[in-house]
Amino acid sequence: MSRFRLDSAKFALAGATCAAMVAICAVAADARPLTPAEHRYSSYSGAVPHCSDPAVLNRIMSRFAQRESTYWHTGREIVRFYRARQIGYRSNGRDLIPKRFCTIRARFNDGRKRRVSYNIGEDLGMAGFGWGVEWCVHGLDYNLGFAPNCSMARP
Repeated sequence: MSRFRLDSAKFALAGATCAAMVAICAVAADARPLTPAEHRYSSYSGAVPHCSDPAVLNRIMSRFAQRESTYWHTGREIVRFYRARQIGYRSNGRDLIPKRFCTIRARFNDGRKRRVSYNIGEDLGMAGFGWGVEWCVHGLDYNLGFAPNCSMARP
């Protein structure tokens, strides 16, 4: 019987130690200084195109058509966009790369309508120049790059 009490005492001590370590790690994570991205040595301006910017939508349209014809051989293309809306701006924090998160409806040449989730990030273009866009068409994420259900393209 005394052996049981000793084991339960060790178990309680181990549990208390784990709880203390988790608390210390949580405090250390919150203690990180938040330096807004505009105040760094290589600063960001925070200016990214709006969700309905024609340059952004044309880039998504052309890259989708290129991907579908080159990799998946479907011939599917986006015919038109409508109802663009912003769902977040700098949602991941002020100390990270400025990004605008958007969603839009699209009509495809197969007659179907699908939702497209995308984010526009500052200095994420070719070789870090200009803005870049990451996008995902709901239901057409064949390689699950933004799985589950394109949630990795949203905030």
